[in-house]
Amino acid sequence: MSETLVVNEIYLSLQGESTFAGLPCVFVRLTACDLRCSYCDTAFAFTEGKKRTLEEIRVEVRRLAAAYSKTNVAAEVTRLASNREVGSGKQEQQNEPPHVGCYRLPLVELTGGEPLLQKNSLLLMQQLCDDGFTVLLETSGAHDISHVDPRVRRIVDLKCPSSGEVERNRPANNPHLKATDEIKFVLGTVEDYEWAKQQITTHKLDAICPLLMSWVHPLRPEQQHKSLKPVPTDQTPITRQQLVERIIADALPVRFQAQLHKIIWPPEQRGV
Repeated sequence: MSETLVVNEIYLSLQGESTFAGLPCVFVRLTACDLRCSYCDTAFAFTEGKKRTLEEIRVEVRRLAAAYSKTNVAAEVTRLASNREVGSGKQEQQNEPPHVGCYRLPLVELTGGEPLLQKNSLLLMQQLCDDGFTVLLETSGAHDISHVDPRVRRIVDLKCPSSGEVERNRPANNPHLKATDEIKFVLGTVEDYEWAKQQITTHKLDAICPLLMSWVHPLRPEQQHKSLKPVPTDQTPITRQQLVERIIADALPVRFQAQLHKIIWPPEQRGV
């Protein structure tokens, strides 16, 4: 029987977060999550989805990525013509997909929901790496990351207090983090900021990998799923400006991110 995953959606857009923000990316959003963070904006992925084989998913990823290879054909032909040595006997180089630095475009990201809840996500990521893609994984800090293919760039959420899920963070992941990974803090309160700052200092996280701080974008009424955890009542909301000013004042070694997809499109729009 073919390996399968329950998939919520697959689409081509721009990467809105992480150090890869602004680059084209094919997103594979998987169904199901065992957390209910107060600010979750993808509650539709808790249950909505369709079972698809890994091969079907890879075919769809390649289809969405194909346009980027085509756009590079003319430039490659010109380059080959200018570099060809007459009579040298050298074979012409095959056309390759476009790259930014060492990263193949478009990127491919597994997101959710929580991708690591489905064990075949590990196999899919391995296969996508074998296909030559630069693969990202967006995952909470609640699940074991040690079995993810080492070629995958893991973006690991550390859940802050206002999420309602801070107790679900998995400290055992810390020894498995590498320089190619990224840690993301999503912050909505002053208490979140102070907690994140303490985690960075206590665990020397800035010496391991890039650190991201993202402000909680307020949910619209239609996004506020009834199962989400409430923000603790004893916490003090923090504005985007206040967060940035604290980061600067404290000289924190982090990258502030503004979630580009929510600036470009309506926050509740899917498939972007």
